[in-house]
This record gives sequence, structure tokens and C-alpha cells, in this order.
Amino acid sequence: MTDNAPADNQLRETLQRLAPGTPLRDGLERIQRGHTGGLIVIGDGPEVIELCDGGISFDVPFQPTLLRELCKMDGAVILSADGTRILRANVQLVPSPSYPTGESGTRHRAAERTALQTGVPVVSVSASMNTLTLYAEGQRHLMEEPTVLMQRANQALSTVERYRSRLDLANQRLFVAEMNNYATVSDVLNVLQRQIMLERAADDMDENIVELGVDARQLTLQLSELRGSADEIDMLVRDYIAAATIPDDDSVAESMAALAALPDSQLLNAATLARALGLPATEENLMQDVVPRGYRALSRIPRVQKFLMDRVVSAFGELPNLVNAELDDIAAAENVSPLWARHIYDGLRRFA
Repeated sequence: MTDNAPADNQLRETLQRLAPGTPLRDGLERIQRGHTGGLIVIGDGPEVIELCDGGISFDVPFQPTLLRELCKMDGAVILSADGTRILRANVQLVPSPSYPTGESGTRHRAAERTALQTGVPVVSVSASMNTLTLYAEGQRHLMEEPTVLMQRANQALSTVERYRSRLDLANQRLFVAEMNNYATVSDVLNVLQRQIMLERAADDMDENIVELGVDARQLTLQLSELRGSADEIDMLVRDYIAAATIPDDDSVAESMAALAALPDSQLLNAATLARALGLPATEENLMQDVVPRGYRALSRIPRVQKFLMDRVVSAFGELPNLVNAELDDIAAAENVSPLWARHIYDGLRRFA
């Protein structure tokens, strides 16, 4: 297990239920303030019951104050899978010692092994360190204080803002070059690099937002605005991926997957990015001219859907042909009505 590993579905869902402002987090914070420690299992399936020895069995609605009182006893507290009911207290957990653990404290060792053996989330509250540790899906996640998370999220937001500003500038430069037919491989890779960096920074910030819960409403709105359209990379790939005709969805998906798999250290390597698109990957070819198909330009025209872009790009092949086309030429494309042809024609004229 590694601290702060990328969250999967179970870990993310559990963090949402343990976020500040939730009843579960309220209960955990009460235990922290009391410095008594605690061991809470969020699940009551047969795999959990098999590990329970002794304790008190009951079935009552979850209350933060009740959780605090029950954790004054040394044993674990068993909650229902949805965390809405308390089912057992003062339970001794006896997981198999065959499961490896890097923890040294008795409570944390029991928590980690129980999570590994049962597959359900387990929270350990340290009495000495006054920390909250969540074990879920083979991962160990130290739950930070809301003030620390908010500070980190604000720093991350500043980073996303800088990436967005630089991306917008690079995007506009590339778009002007596209409309005037002097775009180069270097221009394309510069935009692609900045777009991926922005998305990864925003994804990292998502984890902080999950943990902040209700405290992150404003951050969520700001991040959504900075993130922009989810199709920006897709349109860029469709414009420039090496293909004899319109790239098929499988080729685009394969290229997108290759880009997503690149480690952060490789994002600064232009040749690596170029290879993912099938573009010239040598240093001397970065200034080679490249012609877009027109997807990015069409995506800037309001309400033009992907299927319509395919029809238009299929008819004209390259953006310069589309920009220089007359209204009747666009209307003659397959499945392009005169109304849509006028809409596209006027949009392109405004760009030009």
C-alpha cells in the first residue's frame, strides 16, 4: 500500500461519505477530539462477521455522538455498508496474519488486514497521532484536515489557472495559423502538451474536491469553468492524426489512450507526443507544415454536432478547402441541409 495512491471507485465513494459535513466525518472528528482512538468497519457482510470476536450486537441508526461513545471501548465498531446504522461495538477483529502489513500499531494492523481480507473500507483513528487513516481496495489513505486540504486545493487551482491561460494563448496562436495555412507540427504539439497538462492538473484537483465535500462547492464551479470542453483533445487528434482519410473512432481512441498513458516526464518530449499522432517525430521536422482537417474550426461554431463535422470534413478533406468553399459547395455535402450549410459558412466567414 502507498499513501495517497490514486483513488479507485470504492476509495472515492468512501471518501465522499467521510467528507467534512457528513455524519460519518462528524463522528470521526468527535473521536479525534476525545483522543480515544477508534476502529470503524464500514460493512457488515458475512466476510466481516467471520472476523468478529465478542462484542455487543445491536441495530440502531447512526449518530455521531453514539459513535464517539462506543469508541471509548477498545474494540471495533461495525457499521452497515451504507454507513447509516451501527450494528456492533466493542468487537475484536481477528483477521488472518497472512495478509502483509507495514503498520506497527495494533489498531492499524488490524484495520489494514481486515480491509485486505474482507474488501470493505476500514477507518482507523489514532489516539497518539490524532490522525484518520482509511484502508480501502488495497490502499492506505491518510485523511488530511479540511484546512490543509483547502490550502492544497487553492494551490492546485492556481496551477490550473496558469495552465489554462497558457493553453488559451497557444490555442489562439494555432487557430490563427490554421486559418491562414501556416500551422506547424511544433504548434500542434505545443497545444497538445498544454491541454494534457491542464487535464492532469484538474484530475489531481478532483481528489482534493472529493475529500473536501460541501466545502468544495466554489472550487468545483471554478474548476469546471477552467477545464473547458472535454472534446478539445479529441478534436485536435482528429485534425492531425496521420490517416489517409477521416480517422476512424478506433484510431482516435488508440491515440488518445497512448497519450493518456504517457508519464508526466514524457509530456515535455515533443517526439513522444508526435509519435502518438503519427506525426514526424524528429527534431528537424518539428517546423514542418501540417494541414488540419477542420474539426477544431467546426467545433468553434455553435451547435455543430460530431456527425455533421464528419460529413463536412469528408466532403472537403482539409480546412483550407472548407474555408474557401462557397455556400452551395457546403450545401452539396452529404446530409448537410441548406440551413446548416449557411450556419457553417457564416461561422467560417467570421473566423476568417
